[in-house]
This record gives sequence, structure tokens and C-alpha cells, in this order.
Amino acid sequence: MAQVLEFKLPDLGEGLTEAEIVRWLVAVGDVVAIDQPVVEVETAKAMVEVPCPYGGVVTARFGEEGTELPVGAPLLTVAVGAVDSLGSAAAAGSSAVSEASAGASESSGNVLVGYGTGAPAARRRRIRPATSAPAVPVVTPAPAPAAEPERRVVRAVAVEEVAQSGPVPVISPLVRRLARENGLDLRQLTGSGPEGLILRADVEHALRAAETPAAPEPVLAAAPASAAARGERTPLRGVRGAVADKLSRSRREIPDATCWVDADATELMAARASMNAAGGPKISLLALLARICTAALARHPELNSTVDMDAREIVRLPEVHLGFAAQTERGLVVPVVRDAHLRSAESLSAEVGRLTEAARQGTLTPADLTGGTFTLNNYGVFGVDGSTPIINHPEAAMLGVGRIVPKPWVHEGELAVRKVVQLSLTFDHRVCDGGTAGGFLRYVADCVEHPSVLLRSL
Repeated sequence: MAQVLEFKLPDLGEGLTEAEIVRWLVAVGDVVAIDQPVVEVETAKAMVEVPCPYGGVVTARFGEEGTELPVGAPLLTVAVGAVDSLGSAAAAGSSAVSEASAGASESSGNVLVGYGTGAPAARRRRIRPATSAPAVPVVTPAPAPAAEPERRVVRAVAVEEVAQSGPVPVISPLVRRLARENGLDLRQLTGSGPEGLILRADVEHALRAAETPAAPEPVLAAAPASAAARGERTPLRGVRGAVADKLSRSRREIPDATCWVDADATELMAARASMNAAGGPKISLLALLARICTAALARHPELNSTVDMDAREIVRLPEVHLGFAAQTERGLVVPVVRDAHLRSAESLSAEVGRLTEAARQGTLTPADLTGGTFTLNNYGVFGVDGSTPIINHPEAAMLGVGRIVPKPWVHEGELAVRKVVQLSLTFDHRVCDGGTAGGFLRYVADCVEHPSVLLRSL
């Protein structure tokens, strides 16, 4: 007798309370093994594949792609212990289910907060029923409610559509049904999901675009409000929502101030070129700026702190975990270089490079994005000279670096063309006064202009 177990969205750690379904990796009727990834979700921190701790047949999924679920909400149900065979699919899948079911009483190998420890890693593989036919095999669990025949019919229709329409990148049967009921050809759509996956939002957008207004609307006195009501709306969720919450909180809680200075970066650029010409791993400009930041924070530790308003205390932090702003397709993220104060320029360059690549690939973990104590923001990559950035709450300061461009500059008493950069420091005025902030920024500028200053401080 099959036992139907419910798998809920686990606590993914780092205080996350919700996640958005990006892509289902299994369908109703699929056979899954213990610890097989079943859904890809996006949290405010990163993209995560969620493994299921049960082995058996998927009997239900909860939520479509694009749906946001709270932690603890049902994700799917799995029938463990028996499989109702339909044609050759059952024969091919029964051994896989037996293996999965046999391990159901064991603990799961993937450790996510809330469930699972200790099963062998060999179980972490994806199992699907074998079939010689081009259509997707249909495997359903034993005894089900009265509505089960109707569900099988819907799935059979979806399978028939796949065979007739060719390789359409659609996973959700609800998306196919929505398109079918509205006479929309999915082959004409370009999906916005991963690898071109067609989501429900894509279908709804296509249907709205196909609508033709009956007549032009008259211009009324309230036109601006009507236009706002008709405007395109983008939900604040995932990374964008997390950024919005953090920046809003920073503006509410932190009385920030900004100071800035222009610096001649000619010698710094020449020093970097010499270091890279000597062979060995290349040193990035961001790594050199990070090294200058850690040296400046050693002299002005007030800026490597946070404010505990409940206790009415300034907490000065012993380690420098240096965050750096990175723009990705998913939005702005701030990876964190742990123990940056203990790293050389070469080590900083390697770690910044690793985290930057992970940010581009969308593989940063929540641990990579949390725990920063100070942030370095190189907005010069956007071709701008200056900015007054918002502090990355609950940190106390952020150093901003503009573009480095040739400009007229008085050098050694004569006018010359030099490589000039604008540096800005936004700081929490609760942790220090302008003298400390100015001293920090002046030291950074001195190191940029004369890198030997940094060598003397080591």
C-alpha cells in the first residue's frame, strides 16, 4: 500500500522566509529517488536546487513557475512504497521506485535546514521511467481520489501535444492548457525562463498583446492617474525585493553623510602594470583597492563596525569581511570576501574573481552574500565619475570608486595629463565624525597616488 508523503519548502538558511519557483525539475507521475533535485527556486540570496528527501512517485505539485511560496508551504507529494503500473512504464520504473522506497526510511543525504542528514551520496541521481516511444511515459500512484481519471486524461492530452507540436520548451501542463484554451501556438513564443523555458507569464503577456482595444479612450482630467494604473508592474521579489528592503531600511535607520576627493591614480595603474608584467597570477584593480581599504580600516577601525540601537552601543568588529558590489542579470548583488584583512593582493584578486564568476553564473550561496562588514563599490565600470551610494545595512560605511580617466592635473608644479579618479566615502554619522571619515578617505587617496605609502604601513 503506497504511503503519500508531503514535502514542504525547507528553511534554506540565513533567515530566508520565502522563495520563488523558477523551474520544476519533475512532473506529476515521475519517479524520483531520495535527494533528487525536484525544483529550482530563487531566494533573495541565490538560485537553489531543492532535493526531495523521499523516493517514490510524484503525485502532486504545488505552485507554478513564478509562484512565491513561504517556508513550510507544501512543494509536492510523493507516493512511497508502491507504484500503479501503466503499460511498459511501470515495468521500467518499478525497480527505480523499489530502490527509492527502500531508502525512504533512511535519512536524506542533502542537508537543508529543517530536514535530512546522512544518506550515501550515491543516491543523488535522477531517475525517470524508460520508454521506447517518443511520448512521455505516464506513471501514476496507486489508489487515488475520484478526480484521478480526469488528471490522467489531462496529462495524456499534454503528452499528445508534445508528440504533435515538437520540442516546445514548456514544463507546466497548466501553461499548455492556458495556451490551448486561448488558441495560442506555443511554438511562436520565446520563453523568459531558464534556457528559454516558457512560463505562464509569457503566455499571459502574449494574450494581452493580442487584445485589441475597442476604441481609443478619451483624454480626461484624471489621465495621469489612469496612466499609472495601466503602467507595467514588476513585482518586488527575489533579489530585487531584497535589495529594495535593505536600501529602504538603510535610508530609514542610518544618518549617512558623504565626503569625496579626486586622486591621481597614475602611479597605482603603473604599479599594477609592473606587478602583472612580472609573471604569475594577474592582479585586478579591484583587488588593489580592496588591499588599500583593509589597510585604511586598520588605521580607522570605527568604520568597520555596526550600531546596536537596542543596546545603544557601537559594535566594533575584529575581522574585515569585505563586500563588493557586482551587477548581474539577476540584479545587484554584494559578494563578501571573508577575512580580507588577512589576504594579500594576489589572494584578494583570486577570491574576487571567483565570487564575480559565481555571481554571473547565479551560483552564489547565501553564505557568499552575507556577513559583510564594509563594502567597496566600483561604480566607475558604468562610466560615471561620482556617486553617493546607500550604505549596505547594517554596515557603517561604503567606499565608492569612479572611473579612472585622463584629466589635466598639476603634477610636480606643472600642468600634465594624469589618470584621475574620484573617491567617495559614505558613512554612518553615528559611528564617527567627519574627522575620522576624512582621515580614512585621505589615507585611501594617498595610497592611490603613492602606492609606496601602503608598503610603509605593512
